[in-house]
Amino acid sequence: MDVVKIFDTTLRDGEQSPGVSLLPEEKLAIARQLARLKVDVIEAGFPISSNGDFQSVKLIAEKVRDAEIAGLARCNIKDIDRAWEALQGGENPRIHVFIASSPIHMKYKLRMDEEQVLERAVESVKYCARYTSNIEFSAEDASRSEEDFLYRLIEAVIKAGARVINIPDTVGYAVPQEFGRLIRNIRENVPNIDQVTLSVHCHDDLGLAVANCLAAVENGARQVEVAVNGIGERAGNTALEEIIMALRTRKDYFHLNVEQDTTQIMRLSKMVSKLTGMPVQPNKAIVGKNAFLHESGIHQDGVIKERSTYEIMDASSIGVEEATLVLGKHSGRHAFREFVKDLGYELDEAAFEAVFNKFKELADKKKNLSSVDIEALINNEIYSVESYYELEYVQVSTGNTVLPTATIKLKKEDQVLQVAACSGDGPIDATFKAINSVAGIDNIKLISFKIDAITGGTDALGDVTIKLDIDGRTFIGHSAQPDITYASALAYLEAINRYISVSRRQGAHFVEDED
Repeated sequence: MDVVKIFDTTLRDGEQSPGVSLLPEEKLAIARQLARLKVDVIEAGFPISSNGDFQSVKLIAEKVRDAEIAGLARCNIKDIDRAWEALQGGENPRIHVFIASSPIHMKYKLRMDEEQVLERAVESVKYCARYTSNIEFSAEDASRSEEDFLYRLIEAVIKAGARVINIPDTVGYAVPQEFGRLIRNIRENVPNIDQVTLSVHCHDDLGLAVANCLAAVENGARQVEVAVNGIGERAGNTALEEIIMALRTRKDYFHLNVEQDTTQIMRLSKMVSKLTGMPVQPNKAIVGKNAFLHESGIHQDGVIKERSTYEIMDASSIGVEEATLVLGKHSGRHAFREFVKDLGYELDEAAFEAVFNKFKELADKKKNLSSVDIEALINNEIYSVESYYELEYVQVSTGNTVLPTATIKLKKEDQVLQVAACSGDGPIDATFKAINSVAGIDNIKLISFKIDAITGGTDALGDVTIKLDIDGRTFIGHSAQPDITYASALAYLEAINRYISVSRRQGAHFVEDED
């Protein structure tokens, strides 16, 4: 069977989601999990867009060797040079260049005619060929382009050296039959199209991204550009998990292979959700928490008798496991180390000791521990940022007949700072106000505050995700603890520490992105 390649753009287009800003180390963690999933290409960023993006692409290119690493560039020399500077340490890195091809984009954005666009595209691909033969070309807004011009443009860039041709539905305008027909027409009208891999990149503005990509695959596309949980500009991108599982589950229809390790999907989904602060809706296909649950009595009866009556996929195929941890507060390091290893995590000694100590503390408070609880402890440790401020303690007083107050003690390097009680509309509000008074950072606005129970039961870990707007930029904090007030304080403080960490990095400049 033919193979459909998976090109992941979570770290580039996905990060363009409003309110999402990942640190280089967080991008590397996601890239490594994508490599475990065995995606074919990881688009690590847009190197010229900011110093942070450049450093992220460079770091990922140097550290991740099990996938091709791509960097985005507009069709100009500065972008291409900057992209290659970031990518050159990678193994078979890919330069991904783009230019708009639709009449509306050429007239109003580029202020160029067809011949100028064609000439710029050819020159840029030839320039990329000085660095590498692994060149991808995208015709931005291809789904609204004049097809005759699109054919000429694609033929010309293939002659210039492009090896992958990407057809984006940049604004999510196409419908499946129309988009499938466009792919078929390109294959029939571009004489040298057999020399390249034909790729598609669809947006979900009309909720049709996955359907459009599947229609494209049915008509000859052999690379699909996706993002984890479907995140991205506006309504988002084609969801990685939906494309992979659709092709895998309906191999009988498509007669195509995907080569990804699907058991890594759920962990990847949770990681991206946590680090971006974008929750997954419960009824989301494949990775939503309700995706494999049955409440209807008829459905439950059917599944008990034969799972395939109401389930077309096995939950374990995407890495959903409900194993209960048999370790307890008397368990030793060796047993715990083996359990962590079985979960698929590799921790250095310092991280392992920190997680083990937190496990022992939790085991004293919580009778039944699951693998999900342990993963939450691990994620708290390995995805935390540098602690400029550390929380020494938080104490709250609340009730329906008293004014909610909070007292905190923060540690800053070797200096312990304490604040007297601050009052608020509730214990969480009072806690946040107390932290603000110690940190002394102005212009903090709480954008969102979300609490989830990691598992069932009244002793479940409270999983808190907070988004703060500080000086016009968004920062995310996260913590999972049995005490939700304590977890909230830690999450809020992590967002502030993230702001301080980013502020200490070099300044960034931003340019317009593709797709």
